[in-house]
Amino acid sequence: MAKLFWIAVALIGAFAVGGIALHRGETINAMWIVVAAVCVYAIGYRFYSAWVAAKVLCVDANRATPAIRLNNGRDFVPTHRWIVFGHHFAAIAGPGPLIGPTLAAQFGYLPGTLWILVGAVLGGCVQDMTILFLSTRRNGRSLGQMARDELGPIGGYAAIIGTLVIMVILIAVLGLVVVNAMKHSPWATSTVFATIPIAVLVGLYLRNIRPGRVLEGSVIGVALLLAAVVGGGLLNEHETLRAYFDLDGKALAAFVIGYGFIAAVLPVWLLLAPRDYLSTFLKLGTVLLLAFAVILMRPDLKMPAVTQFIDGTGPIFGGSLFPFVFITVACGAISGFHALVSSGTTPKLIGNETDVRLIGYGSMMLESCVAIMAMIAATLLDPGVYFAINSAPGVVGATAEAAVTTISSWGFPVTVEQMHALAAEMGESTLFARTGGAPSLAVGMASIFSSAFGQSMLALWYHFAIMFEAVFILTTLDAGTRVGRFMVQDVLGHFSKRLGETSSYPSILLSSGLVVAGWGYFLYIGVVDPNGGINILWPLFGIANQLLAGIALCVATGILIKQGQMRYAWVTGVPLLWLAIITTTATWEKIVSSDPRIGFLASADSLAGKLASGALSPEQAAVAPQLIFNQRLDAVLAIVLTLILWIVIADTLRVARRVKLGLPVLPTSEAPATPAEARA
Repeated sequence: MAKLFWIAVALIGAFAVGGIALHRGETINAMWIVVAAVCVYAIGYRFYSAWVAAKVLCVDANRATPAIRLNNGRDFVPTHRWIVFGHHFAAIAGPGPLIGPTLAAQFGYLPGTLWILVGAVLGGCVQDMTILFLSTRRNGRSLGQMARDELGPIGGYAAIIGTLVIMVILIAVLGLVVVNAMKHSPWATSTVFATIPIAVLVGLYLRNIRPGRVLEGSVIGVALLLAAVVGGGLLNEHETLRAYFDLDGKALAAFVIGYGFIAAVLPVWLLLAPRDYLSTFLKLGTVLLLAFAVILMRPDLKMPAVTQFIDGTGPIFGGSLFPFVFITVACGAISGFHALVSSGTTPKLIGNETDVRLIGYGSMMLESCVAIMAMIAATLLDPGVYFAINSAPGVVGATAEAAVTTISSWGFPVTVEQMHALAAEMGESTLFARTGGAPSLAVGMASIFSSAFGQSMLALWYHFAIMFEAVFILTTLDAGTRVGRFMVQDVLGHFSKRLGETSSYPSILLSSGLVVAGWGYFLYIGVVDPNGGINILWPLFGIANQLLAGIALCVATGILIKQGQMRYAWVTGVPLLWLAIITTTATWEKIVSSDPRIGFLASADSLAGKLASGALSPEQAAVAPQLIFNQRLDAVLAIVLTLILWIVIADTLRVARRVKLGLPVLPTSEAPATPAEARA
């Protein structure tokens, strides 16, 4: 019966995938994608993850984990598998699976959907589980430490430098998405602002007022979050109060930068931990509610399977289908950021090695499911509305009339009246040029929720979705800043022992300031960019994220080879090869392309020519020199980061060659096995 069941799942999944891949012409129902995703995930988890865990990683339930051997009640604490699952998912689930698929929808629903499914099951989930397992076997060592210990100083230090630079870029883009979602939206801004004191209140409640009363704190926190959404709507109707929260991009960027610094230096229990805890409820609850609403309503997708923009002329970002659909989807299929979490706090909490399958593979699979929901929410919008929200004024025109004329000429009709009516329904003054993906995703989510649970609550659902996205993003932003702080402290420790102490407040303030200054600079670049910033930063974000995943897969492949698993090296080696191809190709196009909408250098030269000829407005001319410098800086960063990946790949190949020839290599850094019955 079990075999018949799984054969049926495989056939249904194949039929659903074939349906969405081959369907053309008429609209397709979202349930085709839901059924395909459920079947692919089920088969991937039941069979592929089990095979990798048993044959490739050789997990051992009788081997004591570092959480048990090194249990200190602070960092190393054996924790129930489902609690660790929730913590891990909260840490890895940033805006990538929400924003990436939304932006990739400019190519149509088909390319992004196929990559989300295939990339996650064969790449992203495998990377997360493998790195989590290897770090657990090495007392919770970080990705950079494992690279240095297993590959050698060249590959190791290249990985550490690349990881730190990539982290700065990733956080900057996350901040830009939040800023674009809240810009000139008093309701959204006040709601997001309210989440910070709510998190602090819950932290104080659980630590000082009612220690250990987790359920009470959870109920209070979730109730206050929902009240913040409702209160934001009331504030938005008050002429005096709404003016205080009607902020432009620069003011909001200053808020995000200040928040990131404060979150990095405050005690983890006061802000970071309660925000993560509350966000777990919000994330899982909203995703499940969205999935239920999609199944209940079974909406038709309005975006075509493939659009004309696969040739690279897309208005949201420049670049052809290959390689930019992979770069844009990013975290929904595979994310390098996850490798930092999988080699961070999570391996110090695992009580049994067999849990790495649920926590590593399962959490990434759930994040991929979030990406599928985001793709559905984005593509059920009228294409004209989707492009009107996500296209910058510099691309489609500065006025509403110019924008709708341009978008309608592409074959996606939309009117000014339609956009004004939609904005009024959402409680916004305008939805034109709300770049970044978050506003259009919120409109899609609100449309699904209102259809299923009440059409009269459309504005409330929209701002609930904005808060949901912002909590996703800020959780990753503050956690990423803290991780970056630890990495900077590790580097500073080579120059001063005092600066390397993670508990030293002078070191905390200095390292946090350096990290925040780094990503704050790139955030400012995006804010002042007349094209909305996403056109510049999201491709760099995607390239950086996939390069980090490549570094992680290099480390995993090198360790497998050293441990005598050469015949299974393809499990991590094939995803590594694919990432190396797409990231190198994307970097090449971003450097050499003569199209200003694609190439960093071409864009800088084009802008420099306009500045010299006086073709720019006074406002554009004021920021043009900085944008020119930043485009060229982006080109340099893309080249450097790609070279770092190939340095690590070369070091991995060197190790593989020496193992093949029987030559000595660095000894494994794996901790000695301790039987379960001998656990301390």
